[in-house]
Amino acid sequence: MRMMNRLSGKRESRNTEGPQLDVRVVRTNKVFKTHKGGKTASWSILVVVGDNKGSVGVGLGKARGIPDAIRKAEEAARKSMFPVPMIGATIPHAIVARSGTAQVILRPAAPGTGVKAGGAVRACLEAAGIHNVIAKSLGSRNAINMAYATIEAFKSLSSPEQVATARGVDVKSITPWLEKARKEEADAAY
Repeated sequence: MRMMNRLSGKRESRNTEGPQLDVRVVRTNKVFKTHKGGKTASWSILVVVGDNKGSVGVGLGKARGIPDAIRKAEEAARKSMFPVPMIGATIPHAIVARSGTAQVILRPAAPGTGVKAGGAVRACLEAAGIHNVIAKSLGSRNAINMAYATIEAFKSLSSPEQVATARGVDVKSITPWLEKARKEEADAAY
């Protein structure tokens, strides 16, 4: 049945049920390949997908047309989605991450600070649902490497509960204010 739809040129309708995801096109790049008969143009597109509640993924799609490249990138980003540890609307601790020659520094910020970041880092942070953070980019400003460095930073984050479990101590001894923050999160969710 599915093969018949593909061969007949009809696309299956997208599933509108389930979580609504925030899809952001971060970078488009037109690429040319030279053949014997001339140049062939194609597109390379970087997409960040998030649910604004702590899950984010990034994907790269390449195709001859822009819509196909966006679709491929979105599918790759959906497959690579993972949860980001958060405390309220910020990250648990400061982190430094690299991808290629791009380096990203993320620091938690007080409520009301907003997202102090630019370009691909901002797109990743907002798609994840992080609203109070200060970011600094060092090294290369390549959007693809910046996005992947931000994702590496997210993967390196650990929640206070994970740190307390690894150390074998009580969470209150590490972060005495965490209980109040988690209670405020639960109240805001209702």
